[in-house]
Amino acid sequence: MKAKNLYYAMAVAGALAVAAPANAQDVFVDEATTVTEFTCDNTSHYFSNWRNNWFIELSAGITQPFVERKHVAVVDRQKMTAQYGFGFGRWVSPYVGFRIKAMGGALHWDSYEWTRAKHAQLQAELMWDMFNSIKGVNDNRVFSLIPFVGLGGDAMWDLRNSQGNMFVKGENTINDWKSYKRVVWTLPVSAGLQFRFRLCEYVDFFAEARASFYGDNWNGIAQGPSIEANVSVMGGFNINVGGRNWNKFNQCEYVSQIAALNGQVNDLRAELLACGATVAALQAQLPCPEPVVQKDCANAPLMSTVRFTINSAKIMPTEEVNIYNMAEWLKANPNEKVMVVGYADKDTGTAEYNLQLSEKRANAVADALINNYGIDANRLTVKYDGSDVQPYSTNDWNRIVIFTQK
Repeated sequence: MKAKNLYYAMAVAGALAVAAPANAQDVFVDEATTVTEFTCDNTSHYFSNWRNNWFIELSAGITQPFVERKHVAVVDRQKMTAQYGFGFGRWVSPYVGFRIKAMGGALHWDSYEWTRAKHAQLQAELMWDMFNSIKGVNDNRVFSLIPFVGLGGDAMWDLRNSQGNMFVKGENTINDWKSYKRVVWTLPVSAGLQFRFRLCEYVDFFAEARASFYGDNWNGIAQGPSIEANVSVMGGFNINVGGRNWNKFNQCEYVSQIAALNGQVNDLRAELLACGATVAALQAQLPCPEPVVQKDCANAPLMSTVRFTINSAKIMPTEEVNIYNMAEWLKANPNEKVMVVGYADKDTGTAEYNLQLSEKRANAVADALINNYGIDANRLTVKYDGSDVQPYSTNDWNRIVIFTQK
């Protein structure tokens, strides 16, 4: 008789052994694994979804230019004008962010010719959250101090004199009209400090002071010191789009989880050892016991058999191949008839119960041949001997259906 069932069991155990993180020679060695010791610096790493930590800001304040300092040497409230701003940006980490900010308004100053104008400025700025860097990351911190630096562009136009008149062709008494630019473009560098107060998860109030530095021709006049400046104080609101939050990873926080996974590895290793014991027990049964034909049995047994688990008449998937082989043999030998004989193990159950169980097993196999493979029912004879007849000397092999020729 073919030992297919035994080989299936051995194949499953072998697959488990291959999947285990050990060499084949070490599969059944009873060794427990331990957590690998390592040095942990307790450094936290922060990250977030790209949709989070964006912000939009609206602001307003006052500004005063410092140009041709011979004429504007100190802060002068009469030269202060309103300035308005709009910006957007994102914190790429709890420590560093960026923003694009636009500002503009009117400017007043004392000078030789022109004393007022309008201007607009666009800046790309790098921001640093000082408190998160020094005191640790805290999404709920109420107060933050944020230095920033930036670079951008500035346009100044509508330049006028102290009487409010523009210099136009035919009225310029100082120089030729063509010697003056109608729009002055410069590249300012900015630096400042922002004080941020958290109102809720989505809204902050902020106040900031900034200074922008320009070349000497910013206001259209190249006289005096080579650097001109514009100082602003502004306040407004940040609207945090998508909230303000960070996910944290710290490898030291996962040591306990590593230990738990290590315990699971040990449990799987124990199961693997149990599989090894099962395989060893199956190997001890090789070669498979051959059926002992009763003296009063005139019919010769065929090679295919169908085995069952204890107290079951359900055909196991691993046994389907034997039914298929029997069906193919019957199709190849259309004049042959087969007896389907069911048995039960005498070591379990009463004789009466085992007789019923062997009947169910024989009928299950016959039904499979008829319904699944189209074998004519007239070619099959169902017989069941319960546990009164034991074809094998090893009792647990007698949970079986054997085919014999009629």
